[in-house]
Amino acid sequence: MPPRSDESQPETERGGRLRRGLPSITGALAMAAAIWFLVLQAAPLSGMTDVAARTIFGLKCSSVAILLAFFTGLEAIAHERLMTNAFDPLLGNETRRLKVNLRYAQNTAEQLLLFVPGLLCLAIYCSNGAAMRVVEAVTLTWIAMRFIFWIGYHRGAEYRVAGLLGAAQSSFVLLYVSCRFGFELGGLVGAAVPPAIVAAIEAFILYDLRRSIEAADIRR
Repeated sequence: MPPRSDESQPETERGGRLRRGLPSITGALAMAAAIWFLVLQAAPLSGMTDVAARTIFGLKCSSVAILLAFFTGLEAIAHERLMTNAFDPLLGNETRRLKVNLRYAQNTAEQLLLFVPGLLCLAIYCSNGAAMRVVEAVTLTWIAMRFIFWIGYHRGAEYRVAGLLGAAQSSFVLLYVSCRFGFELGGLVGAAVPPAIVAAIEAFILYDLRRSIEAADIRR
């Protein structure tokens, strides 16, 4: 009998798997808090009064994040392709290890689309070297959460959830810079528009998902 997908698994089983991942979420939160605390206690960055300098620094942080979190995932895939029977992707000889690495690389590429633009805009909106420590904290936390996601995924699917705290951080950064931009265009009303639209879309997604699950239960 083929393994059941997460969608077809009983709610109690899914809930049990999520509960097993809770300690890793707590650990990830503690690590993120420690990173932020240590970075914010550091000395302010010098020469960050110019927007161009802050943007360049954001680009440099993005490059480091891509190197450490994305390039390493591609390297893991490449090494296993070259050294195992999974050399030809069309033959379907991927091990679970390789499948996890492939999913990690794909997810990281997706997360970079949230992380990089938000980080650059955050650097633009920072006013001085003291505020730019936030850019450092965001970068280091995102990299750490990517590794937690990767390691957790190899341990079990439920343990990857902790690493998604980096995605949550990127979402908050994007929301913040979008509100700042909205404020520039239309004051308080303009600042309220991005979160209002996001909240409406989230509500519709949850409503549509619930309706789909209920319809599937009726068919079963």
